[in-house]
Amino acid sequence: MSETADTPGRDCPLCPRLVAYREANRAKWPEWHNAPVPCWGPKEARIMVLGLAPGVKGANRTGRPFTGDHAGRLLYATLLKYGLATGEYREDPQDGMALQGVRIVNAVRCVPPENLPTPAEITTCNRFLAAERAAMPRLKAVIALGLVAHNALLKTYRIPVARVKFAHGAMHELPDGVALADSYHVSRYNTQTGRLTTEMFEAVVQAVLARP
Repeated sequence: MSETADTPGRDCPLCPRLVAYREANRAKWPEWHNAPVPCWGPKEARIMVLGLAPGVKGANRTGRPFTGDHAGRLLYATLLKYGLATGEYREDPQDGMALQGVRIVNAVRCVPPENLPTPAEITTCNRFLAAERAAMPRLKAVIALGLVAHNALLKTYRIPVARVKFAHGAMHELPDGVALADSYHVSRYNTQTGRLTTEMFEAVVQAVLARP
């Protein structure tokens, strides 16, 4: 895939640190995806789930968001439970699972070292998040998984982050009528330490689904 204004190409050159990490991963694991991870789900969906960035041994390996690492387990179990996905999640992009009514997007499309993109990388990749938002004509709510995702979405609206504070379970109304629903990230650390429980994440999804 070539570079466009809306989608990063397989060899996207925009972030030198991420390019170097991509090349190192390609040399180490040539059979892996090792490229910007595309969004997943129908563009006519009313809900966007916005993550941080691909995990090195998860989406960076499989090429599908949140697939193949711990974070996907709670996310996809919840989407399946509430009818936003069909099939069975088996941590494999060939598992046959399909999304309905939801599209999964990452604030940064390439895997970053230590799972943490720099502010400059988040800003550089924000053009692609803005394009995704614009390409979802029925969008009504965004579930932001963590502070970085929350702030990245605000950046697409040019809203200062100080005006809309991140808080788990908070629901913010944005200027175009889209709701921003905050959740702690579904990461291994958050779920295993109890910072984010299944019930807490399900409550966020329930609140989004309850909106008209």
